[in-house]
Amino acid sequence: MAKQFWKGSALLAPVPAALVTCGNMEKCNVLTIGWTGIVCTRPPMTYISVRPERYSHDIIKDSGEFVINLTTSAMVRETDFCGVKSGRDMDKLEKCGFHIEPAANVSVPIITECPVSLECRVSEVKPLGSHTMFLAEIVGVDVDERYIDSKGKLNLQQCGLAAYAHGEYFALGRKLGDFGFSVRKKKKHRPADKGVR
Repeated sequence: MAKQFWKGSALLAPVPAALVTCGNMEKCNVLTIGWTGIVCTRPPMTYISVRPERYSHDIIKDSGEFVINLTTSAMVRETDFCGVKSGRDMDKLEKCGFHIEPAANVSVPIITECPVSLECRVSEVKPLGSHTMFLAEIVGVDVDERYIDSKGKLNLQQCGLAAYAHGEYFALGRKLGDFGFSVRKKKKHRPADKGVR
C-alpha cells in the first residue's frame, strides 16, 4: 500500500479528551486538554501542554497544581465547549452543569461527574514553543466507586471514556485484550472426572 510523506506535525491519536481543573474551590476554572499522557511509573508522572495565552496557563503556573479529569462520551459536548470558550469570560463549570468537590491532596477541586481524576503537583515548567509543558507528579487519584468491582479492580471499560483524534471526538470501543495477553500461557482444560460407574 502506498504512503504519502507529510512534514512533521502533532498527529498522534487517539489522546484523552481531558477536562483539567485549576484554581481552588472558591474560584475554579476548567479547560479541555488533549496534549497529556503518562511519562513515568515510579514516581507516577504526567504532563499537560497549555498555550501561554490560555486563561488557565498562569493559574497553573502560579499555583503549581492541577487535576486531570477523564471524560465520558456522555460529556463530549461540554468537553468541547470547555475547549473553545474562555474562563476569562464565564464560569464554564456552571454553564456546563458540572459540580466540583475537594481533592484529597491538592487545593484544586475535582469534577464530580468525571469517573477518574488525577491530582497533580507541578515539578517542572518547560516552555516549548506554541505550548508550555507542565510536568507533574500524580499525588492522588479519585475514582468513582461505581466502576470498582468487589475485588477492588477498576473497570475503565464501563466508564464510556471519550477520546480525541485529529479534531474529532470518539467513544472508546470494545476491549481487545489486556496487558501481556499475547504471551500469556493458555490454561489447560482438564477433562471432567466422570467417576466410577
